[in-house]
Amino acid sequence: MTGMRQLAQEDYENLLAFRTSLRKFLHWSETRAREAGLTPAQHQLLLAVKGHPGGVPPTVGDLAGYLLLRHHSTVELIDRAESAGLVQRRGDEDDGRVIRIMLTAKGEERLSLLAPAHLNELTRLAPALDHLVAGALTGPPTGT
Repeated sequence: MTGMRQLAQEDYENLLAFRTSLRKFLHWSETRAREAGLTPAQHQLLLAVKGHPGGVPPTVGDLAGYLLLRHHSTVELIDRAESAGLVQRRGDEDDGRVIRIMLTAKGEERLSLLAPAHLNELTRLAPALDHLVAGALTGPPTGT
């Protein structure tokens, strides 16, 4: 491929280190979710609901996009989270055909237990990840 540089051993080492760091973070996150009484999928759902921008709660379609799930799988996850008292469905104020998903007080409480620790862990990992990414992007291209 023209304009692409030849990868060196260091590039592969950086990719491995990055993927290993990412997997360690995900494992750490899943463990924290379980300790808070959530499945990792429920934690991701709560974060997607709370983090949805725009001032209105997300729709099932919004959540499916964030979670990289099919619509029916997202509905099943919402059903289980609703049964656990973590989320609730509400009709949209402007369009009754649209269902929006909101956190319950229990969902808010569980997420508030997890979010600060996750931000701290990302802050701790950021310098190492920045270094890895910067290392992967350096080097002159070969060819023209």
